[in-house]
Amino acid sequence: MNDFLPVNREEMNKLGWDVPDFLYVSGDAYVDHPSFGHAIISRVLESKGYRVAMLPQPSWQDCEDFKKFGRPRLGVLVSAGNIDSMVAHYTAAKKPRSDDMYSPGGKSGYRPDRAVIVYCNRIREAFGDIPIIIGGIEASLRRFAHYDYWANKVRRSVLFDSRADLLIYGMGEKQIAEIADALDKGINIKKIRFVNGTCYVAKKDEDIDGITLESFEDVSSDKMAYANATRIQYEHQDPIRGKRLIQPHHDKLLVQNPPMMPLNTKELDSVYALPYMRTYHPMYESMGGIPAISEVKFSLTSCRGCYGACNFCALTFHQGRIVQSRSHESLINEAKKITWEPDFKGYIHDVGGPTADFRNPACEKQLKLGACKDRQCLFPTPCKNLIADHKDYLALLRKLRSLDRVKKVFVRSGLRYDYIMADKNDEFFYELCEHHISGQLKVAPEHVSENVLKYMGKPSAKVYERFLQKYTDINRSLGKEQYLVPYLMSSHPGSTLSDAIELSLFLKKHKLNPRQVQDFYPTPGTISTAMFYTGIDPRTGKSVYVAREPHEKAMQRALLQYKDPANKKLVFEALKKAGREDLIGFGSDCLISPYEVRQGREWQNNKNNKDKNIKNNGGSKNGNNNGRKGFGKKGQNAAKRAGRNSKSQRR
Repeated sequence: MNDFLPVNREEMNKLGWDVPDFLYVSGDAYVDHPSFGHAIISRVLESKGYRVAMLPQPSWQDCEDFKKFGRPRLGVLVSAGNIDSMVAHYTAAKKPRSDDMYSPGGKSGYRPDRAVIVYCNRIREAFGDIPIIIGGIEASLRRFAHYDYWANKVRRSVLFDSRADLLIYGMGEKQIAEIADALDKGINIKKIRFVNGTCYVAKKDEDIDGITLESFEDVSSDKMAYANATRIQYEHQDPIRGKRLIQPHHDKLLVQNPPMMPLNTKELDSVYALPYMRTYHPMYESMGGIPAISEVKFSLTSCRGCYGACNFCALTFHQGRIVQSRSHESLINEAKKITWEPDFKGYIHDVGGPTADFRNPACEKQLKLGACKDRQCLFPTPCKNLIADHKDYLALLRKLRSLDRVKKVFVRSGLRYDYIMADKNDEFFYELCEHHISGQLKVAPEHVSENVLKYMGKPSAKVYERFLQKYTDINRSLGKEQYLVPYLMSSHPGSTLSDAIELSLFLKKHKLNPRQVQDFYPTPGTISTAMFYTGIDPRTGKSVYVAREPHEKAMQRALLQYKDPANKKLVFEALKKAGREDLIGFGSDCLISPYEVRQGREWQNNKNNKDKNIKNNGGSKNGNNNGRKGFGKKGQNAAKRAGRNSKSQRR
């Protein structure tokens, strides 16, 4: 009978273990589901015959929690969790988050800032020179000297600050198995330098064959050096043509071995066939469970890797550009398991991955020669060698939706609309609209300004408009009323107020009112973050405009949600500053009227007074509120006048 891996000494004793071979320390709660990195790595080790004890979200104020299983026989594995701990804790505005989907009850505070470093230092206190291997997204994307947005400085490789012995980057199934076997044979951790997809520390005078990057000292003081180092790092994140990279740090060397070859279909199938419990450990039930499971419990991961290579996304740096996919049989077997879950209602929520409609490498030569060094697969236009074909994905969806007990199969992962448009056969597009959308399809144009899109690495807005038109036409032919929900980003490097205004006008033209807009978040390891820090495009060496001031960023964001009363004042200010007073008025192209500016001020004043009343009333929300829908009487009268005048203008 399957069971969870032990999370305390009592559970370990029941298994008859004296000590585990490996202790796995995670910043996430323990969820034994293949959407969680700690579940995959621990089950892979288990399948190789190793004993793994799980230590999720330990107390980090001292090292006592880390000692509960005794000293592991082979070593300790450390991950901050499915996302970087700083991203988990702070918004793009650096404000603390109150929730954490990967923690009990969705509450924050269960993991420390910079979790990898904190955990490793506690492990050293507990066990001294025990082998420590770090991995996961936080370690992977901080493997070189990197700009840290929260500290606003360049930090050393996390391998130095954590004092770990090895760093696994990317998807680590092959690496961890090779490292475990080496340790089990008695090879000293300091001698395990032969595993691809890992980083280690060497002495500065060692003769190591590879490409030497600008040093930590150089990239900390010279922004052009930082940009150049970023470019070289990205050029060599390919398992076939990538070279070993070396970055000096003071009197040491950070050495990155070439990337590990991705799993093939058979290997990927075997990983997803491991005996996962597919839910969170029962110890969390009384604490409200782990919210993150709801997003993935009835979903299927069909692929890995992404050759879309958007500059603000770290997937290329982590999973690579070569797409790997599971077989239909593997996915159907997992789907059948899902259908027998007690709370399954007949709906498979998603079939996808980083990009749902990528099921194969972009072209035939990728698996022989690697992804191109100087050519993107889709940007600025699809490569002539790109194989744009949805037949395999469509066949998979047809099989899944024909299963017993399945009512509907949805696609909610990101779809590359430019890839859909590159496919000359519209069969997939029609069936997507007919069978796999629940009223809304989310896609990510991110912006429409050609100036911004070139820095994002996204296709022209014209491609999105053609996609939007075809989507509308197909749904009309099917007799369906379904909508596109665009993901949009404000303040990306390169974006000016004029670019934000261009996007606002696009939204008005298409009658779009986005509820959510993502401010650009400079997370470690992306090309866009390098642009944000340096003001230089690493690909060209040319300067790029960056909106850094919080107020300008607020104006750009407000322009994308110009209909929100809370944003009227900022929109007015942005239009004035950009010299676009022509958009303040009652014309069809205008974004805001003078009356709306006044309403916005009334709204803000009323909100401030309401907050003040709540504070004076001891936190009660029942303070005086003498305005309908958040407006005082003056605001109501202004709204009525604005309504009358706008009707008159239309007539």
